[in-house]
Amino acid sequence: MMYQYSLFIFTLLHLLGPVEKPKNNTKQVEKFTTAENTNLRISSEGKLNFVPYSQPLETEPTVFINTGKTFQTMLGIGGAVTDAAAETFAKLPLEQQKEFLAAYYDQEQGIGYNLLRTNINSCDFSSYSYTYVKENDKELTSFNIASDEKFKIPLIKQAIAAAGGKLTTYVSPWSPPAFMKTNNSMLHGGKLKSEYQQAWANYYIKFIKEYEKRNIPIWGLTMQNEPMAKQRWESCIYTAEEERDFIKNYLGPTLYKAGMANKKLIAWDHNRDLIYHRASTVLGDPEAAKYIWGIGFHWYETWTGNRMQFDNVAKVHESFPDKQLIFTEGCKEKFSLDSIYNWSLGEKYGYAMINDFNCGTAGWTDWNILLDEKGGPNHVQNYCFAPIHADTRTGKLIYTNAYYYLGHFSKFIKPGAKRITTSSTRDLLQTTGFINPDGRIVVVVMNASDKNVDYQLWLNGAVAKTQSQPHSISTFIIN
Repeated sequence: MMYQYSLFIFTLLHLLGPVEKPKNNTKQVEKFTTAENTNLRISSEGKLNFVPYSQPLETEPTVFINTGKTFQTMLGIGGAVTDAAAETFAKLPLEQQKEFLAAYYDQEQGIGYNLLRTNINSCDFSSYSYTYVKENDKELTSFNIASDEKFKIPLIKQAIAAAGGKLTTYVSPWSPPAFMKTNNSMLHGGKLKSEYQQAWANYYIKFIKEYEKRNIPIWGLTMQNEPMAKQRWESCIYTAEEERDFIKNYLGPTLYKAGMANKKLIAWDHNRDLIYHRASTVLGDPEAAKYIWGIGFHWYETWTGNRMQFDNVAKVHESFPDKQLIFTEGCKEKFSLDSIYNWSLGEKYGYAMINDFNCGTAGWTDWNILLDEKGGPNHVQNYCFAPIHADTRTGKLIYTNAYYYLGHFSKFIKPGAKRITTSSTRDLLQTTGFINPDGRIVVVVMNASDKNVDYQLWLNGAVAKTQSQPHSISTFIIN
């Protein structure tokens, strides 16, 4: 009888085939969290263990991680060194200057910024309007960047040093000199006069050369900050066709003739709302497109309810997969010192970054890295929030939660990382993920709700159980 039973079991197993255990190639995952109403600020919560688990149930909130297919390559994450940031930095005591530099650019002590944007000529976040040439100097013989050498260039150099000797740096103009424009003013929009198109193209070259003479390598440039915005500050209008033609006939060829074909030229540099129209116009022309590395965008567009227009970014990525996407500017406007610790500041960053990355964005640049206790200085009173503010009356630094939300990405996702798929079974949990060049997996999960959510990470037939606190963001590092 026992023999017959054993034979039956043997036959059954033979027919079913070998039973494979779920594969579990991971051992542990480290978790870092920032959460409202706690002391957690990119704080380690220890390590979680993965255990074999093949099929999650509908009742189990789960974030799925799939490393089998990769997408865009991470360029970097960082912020803008404007005149306002540099002037505020110069007012800080030496110890706070050191603290600030480490907070942003040191990989261990800080959040490891590796991307930097700065302005050509003045912008709204300058104390006054300025250019680098004298009036009516079409030949640019008077070109001089002395205005940048007092505050901005010293800060950029210190930032590069704090980052270990390298920062991917790109530059953007807000307006040509007044004499080159139809309204004879750097402010209030206006357009570039046709007779100054070559002179203005030469201007970019002069600027890049002057910065590189000072050992500040320039990786790339945007053609024009916000080319569809008539602002009360420095601004200049280009239609899509005008931007296309200036790139095709002047700026692109001038970069090539100057030996700067390797500089990454970024078009648009404005909001998500019109991004598809601009991209399809400038990239739809092969003669213009050959000079363009990618499309830059901001977040100041009109919202639909509480949603940013991420679908427009995804459509550009789908339509022009050979071009890159880079977020070039964003901040919370209308500064109020009373709201500096408002938790929604950071959540807007987390929401935008997760969705922008999932739509194909390769780089993400915040606006001012530092502002004062008034949200400036700003020569048109356009005061805004920054991740870090300096109270110049006391010399103290004020860290908003936006700094920590940004750090959940910049500290852990390295240049060269490839985005992977992460998928959440609950809309309360938003997520994105990357695999770093060293093979480590980085997964970010954000919970902007008032609810505590128990959930699990699923990877390769194994799960690690964890919890998301209300109004929190967590980064998981999987070896």
